[in-house]
This record gives sequence, C-alpha cells and structure tokens, in this order.
Amino acid sequence: MLPHTADERQYVEDYYLGQSPKATITFLQKVYSENIIGHRHDVWDVHASDGRWWVITNPTNLYSQTQFPNMDYAVTFHMGLCLRIPRTEEQRPSDFIIKPFAETLNQISQIGDALRQAQNVNDYQSIGVRCREALLSFIGAAQDIAEWATQDAPKRADFRAWAEIICNEMLSGRDQKERRHLIKTLLLECWTYSNWLTHAKSSSWHDAEMAQTTVESTIGMCVSTIIRHVRMVPDACPKCGSPNLSPEAGVRSDAPDFLWERPVCGDCGWSGTPIAIRELDPEEGELITREGGADTGECIVPDVPLYKLERPDDNED
Repeated sequence: MLPHTADERQYVEDYYLGQSPKATITFLQKVYSENIIGHRHDVWDVHASDGRWWVITNPTNLYSQTQFPNMDYAVTFHMGLCLRIPRTEEQRPSDFIIKPFAETLNQISQIGDALRQAQNVNDYQSIGVRCREALLSFIGAAQDIAEWATQDAPKRADFRAWAEIICNEMLSGRDQKERRHLIKTLLLECWTYSNWLTHAKSSSWHDAEMAQTTVESTIGMCVSTIIRHVRMVPDACPKCGSPNLSPEAGVRSDAPDFLWERPVCGDCGWSGTPIAIRELDPEEGELITREGGADTGECIVPDVPLYKLERPDDNED
C-alpha cells in the first residue's frame, strides 16, 4: 500500500459512490502511482459490495477487475484512453511550444487590456505604439528561434526586410505561393497600419480595434507557421498522404538532457526527424517514474474479450 492523504482517499470514495450510489465500500487502498511527463496517475484497489475495481486518476476512471485482472493491463488501457481523449480548455498547452514568443504574446494580451480602457486619441496612438512593439518583438523572436538563409543579415529591427526573409524561407516553393503572399502581406500591412495609428491625429476607437485585432490574428498565424517550419512538420504524411499528424515528445539516450519532438502519422505510423525542443529541467530528468507495484517483466496477454467496459450499475438486477 502506498501512502496517501485523507483528501485523496475521500476523493476516490466519493468518485466510486458517485458511480455506484447503492454500493458499500469494504476495502480501499492506493497500490500504484505512475508519473508521465508531469502527469501523475494513481491506482486504487477498491473492494465494494458490487465487485472489485481499479480506480485510476487524472482523469479518473474505473475498471472492473473481472475485465482487467492484471493492474498493468488496466494502467496501459487507461494511458491509451487518455491519449485518445481530446484535450479540453482546462488542460494547459505545452509551454515549450510558445516559449520563444512568450514576450510577444504577453504584449498582445496587454494591447487588448489597453484597448478596453482607451478613450481618446492619445490612447489610440498608444495602441499603435504597442502594436508596433509587438510586431518588432515577434520578428526578433523569429530571428532567435531559427537560422534564416541570408547572405547579408538586415538590422534586427528592420521589420520589412526580415518579414520578407522569413516568409520566403518558411513558405518556399511554388506550391506555397498563395500562403506566402497572404502571410507576407498581412505582416507588412500590419506594420504600415500600426505606424500610421501611432501618429494619427484623428483616429477613433475603431481604428485602434482594427490594429489590435489584425496584429493579434497575424502574429498568431505566423507563430503557428514558424513552429511547424522549425519542427519540420509537413502538411501531410509523406508516406500515406494523411493529414492526421500529431507531435510526439520524448528523450534520447544519447542526449538525455533535452526534450525532443517529432511529427507522427496517426494512420500509417510514419515519424519525422526528432528536433531538440528545449533543455530539460532537473526534475524532468525522468519523463516516466513509478512507485509501488511489482515489475514482473512479463507480457500481458488479455484473455477476457473487451466488447465493452463494465460499470458498477451493470451488476444491478
């Protein structure tokens, strides 16, 4: 049995009785815990008047020990279920995906706050200044996140020149002509409009709103496009043509101090080239840690067909 708090125990009891209100719990203990990339999953052995169950947390679900007599089998099934369930708004997006652009995104958020309080021309001009600063912050972060092909690098604050360089490389080729034109045009027009608003003497709140909205939308599209370019994520699987691509994170034995990521096809299993995303924090040294349970090293061969998952109320007459 693993140590646990009274609150943890009460949570599991409340969860189980919520699933089976007529049941009585006769035995309850925490038997195993597994931490996968910062997500902790606890396994509880629950004996009740309507059967024996595994209750696994984060997200919490229960599994009949008749269907899952082996705890490892239940844990493996639960992990697979977690991967298949779409993330909700309550789940945090991976911080490292947007970290290089964190300052830019923070500036955009502040522009929205300032717009809600803007009341006069000076305030609207200030929105223009903020938009201009956000665009410069974005173009600077883009220079830092990758090496862009250029013989004579422009000055760091030369927004127009860097917009040309970045768009031409990240959306290169004839097939990308329309996308490249759209992104480049949006960037350059946002820059022109923000500079105009900064000095405009007769601007209105709606002018400031247009600046904030277009800059936020344009930078959002550009950040997404640059990240896909840096991660070498194709538009479709080069093996089967499927657009069902998703990121897969992990560590490499020859470079254990870094977190790596590669695109993986959900249809045929193709995987792209791993790219070093960031350096791991010391506490992230092991992406998977386990506590409790017995490691038998044996393969699990299920002998109970899983046509459906049993629920506590299935046993009611």
